[in-house]
Amino acid sequence: MEITWLGHACFQLRGKQVTLVTDPFTPQQGSSLGKISAPIVTISHDHPGHNNSAAIGGNPRVVRSPGEYEVSDVLITGIASYHDNKRGQERGRNTIYVIHMDDLVICHLGDLGHTLQEEQLEEVADADILLIPIGGQSTIHATQAAEVISQVEPRIVIPMHYNAALEESAGALNKFCREMGVEPPAPQPKLVVTPGTLPVETQIVLLTPRS
Repeated sequence: MEITWLGHACFQLRGKQVTLVTDPFTPQQGSSLGKISAPIVTISHDHPGHNNSAAIGGNPRVVRSPGEYEVSDVLITGIASYHDNKRGQERGRNTIYVIHMDDLVICHLGDLGHTLQEEQLEEVADADILLIPIGGQSTIHATQAAEVISQVEPRIVIPMHYNAALEESAGALNKFCREMGVEPPAPQPKLVVTPGTLPVETQIVLLTPRS
């Protein structure tokens, strides 16, 4: 599988047979998705930075709520959660997605605003790869992100929902790496991974946003 970060919370998961895009964003100053096609799109919540499914070509199947879905041999489980730590009173609901694809389990946390509750953790505990927000403000911050990682114990962690070009967000990344007890690794344009190449210990992977 090839994982590319398109920016914000948007990733392209390119498997052997199918491609899936998470949380496509509305074009903003200096960033756009460009021309992308995929048969599957997941949307964690209905905010402009996450719900621009119209930007994805190929007439995709759009998954936008909790439940179980099977599309083109990809099994997707949507798990109810919240965009804040007050049960959605401030920013509403958020859907976590667990994606089974090419014998890998990828978990996209969307704009998670709290650490995982027991019933959510049961659903995501098998995740090999965790796509996790770290920027704070409208999502969990670096300290909470480290706590979620210790809850899930994935093999690969890819931070999202931060902008390394902004000083404030770069600080969030540095704080996250300190919380994890690692030096910030060199960013790479994409991650190519198979079940056989998963690391034994949890590894942080930084991707360079393509947008």
